[in-house]
Amino acid sequence: MEDGAAIFIGLGGGKAQRLVLSRANRHGLIAGATGTGKTVTLQSLAEGFSRAGVPMFVADVKGDLAGMAMAGAATGKNHAAFAARAAEIGDSDWAYGDNPVQYWDLFGEQGHPIRTTVAEMGPLLLAQLMDLNEVQEGVLTIAFHLAEKDGLLLIDLDDLQAMLAECARRADELTITYGNVSKASVGAIQRALLQLRSQGGEHFFGEPALAISDFLALDERGRGIVNILAADKLMASPKLYATFLLWLLSELFEQLPEIGDVDKPRLVFFFDEAHLLFDNAPSALLEKIEQVVRLIRSKGVGIYFITQNPIDIPEAVAAQLGNRIQHALRAFTPKDQKGIRAAAETFRANPGVDVATAITELKVGEALVSLLQADGSPTPVERTLIKVPGSRVGPVSAQERGVLIETDSIGAKYDQAIDRESAEEILRGKVAESQAAASAAKAAAEQAKADSATAKAAEKQRADLEDQAEREARAAQRPSTADKMLQSAARAAASSIGRQIGNQLLRGLLGGLFRKR
Repeated sequence: MEDGAAIFIGLGGGKAQRLVLSRANRHGLIAGATGTGKTVTLQSLAEGFSRAGVPMFVADVKGDLAGMAMAGAATGKNHAAFAARAAEIGDSDWAYGDNPVQYWDLFGEQGHPIRTTVAEMGPLLLAQLMDLNEVQEGVLTIAFHLAEKDGLLLIDLDDLQAMLAECARRADELTITYGNVSKASVGAIQRALLQLRSQGGEHFFGEPALAISDFLALDERGRGIVNILAADKLMASPKLYATFLLWLLSELFEQLPEIGDVDKPRLVFFFDEAHLLFDNAPSALLEKIEQVVRLIRSKGVGIYFITQNPIDIPEAVAAQLGNRIQHALRAFTPKDQKGIRAAAETFRANPGVDVATAITELKVGEALVSLLQADGSPTPVERTLIKVPGSRVGPVSAQERGVLIETDSIGAKYDQAIDRESAEEILRGKVAESQAAASAAKAAAEQAKADSATAKAAEKQRADLEDQAEREARAAQRPSTADKMLQSAARAAASSIGRQIGNQLLRGLLGGLFRKR
């Protein structure tokens, strides 16, 4: 049923509905309520792309798509229904068969680990991932700028944490240059990092980083490899899931060269639970998403959003989705009714199909389909029975998964994490050097203080000794008490003798005078 230039989707309006490969990079939408057949439609479409030599990336949020690696079996519970559907739509090519698959997992548990560096993620996506406000996002941007300016590699979350600590340490300096960098904002970002770690985010950041070329491979038979991300555990952290997929889209956009219009896409990207990408996203992020969706088609990449309600997709993005497969919607709530009206308005009208009514009447495995034709115009909407897949619908066992991981072309390329010198080690070294220098300066100051005290003590001792010597010298020059007594007695004796001699001389003189008379 496939002619090489188009993928058979199903039978509607009495004719085959085909997705033209040259228009497959004009993106698409698969929508519908839970249990209406979206996952089986996605699997069937992915098989068609693989046979056409188009590799894909698929987020497997429930584990059901992992079975694409295995052929279906006539003993399976869906065999009777699938065989009947193939006969009903005249799909003579339908047969059970496997598909070339590579399993991936951010946590490295159910597939090859996927890593990127903090620098490659960038401050905008990280701010979204950590739910930062504008002020905190500004501080984070300054941290990235400072790391680039100082030649510091931001590889993992330890590097980012060390860089933020450096910003806090240099807050006064950075505030003068870049504006207010408060320690409170840095602290808030650090707490957000802790929360990101608790969600398993640290597994995503590191090396070796993912090489996009590993998603673009074909097998030995020329079939496109289906890269399946195990997202069941990842869905417990919706922001991490959405941010990772947006990062991947951004990497594809930045790394792949322009190729213009091509016969078939270089890669098709299926984004399940697409509403998570847009919920509470800031305007700057929505603008980036719109830009990537609008321009990435020229890189040969087609994006297909899978969601329950078409109004989950913003209008600016929905306008870029040319290929549409709409499964049943339920009109239970006002939002459901709005979704029905929105879906009805987006299809090219068909007089024979009342879209608003048909959407609520569609059976499981039936959808309203409108696809771009070779000339770029959409086909009129048709109520279509969707083709069934030939691979297993459902999960694989742990043993099957292990064998497939060990034998694929990726091998052990990403299994062992690499921890090379980056910002954390360099800044830790600088801090250690600074602390060592401070300790040395403190020790030198203390030694100088001790030396000064010793010198003062020595000087005081010398002065005391000199004073003592001087006192002793003066004491040595002074007579003793006994000497003083002898000197006093001598003086007294001399004085007495003098008086006696004086008296004698006076008496002699007076006596002479009297005799003369």
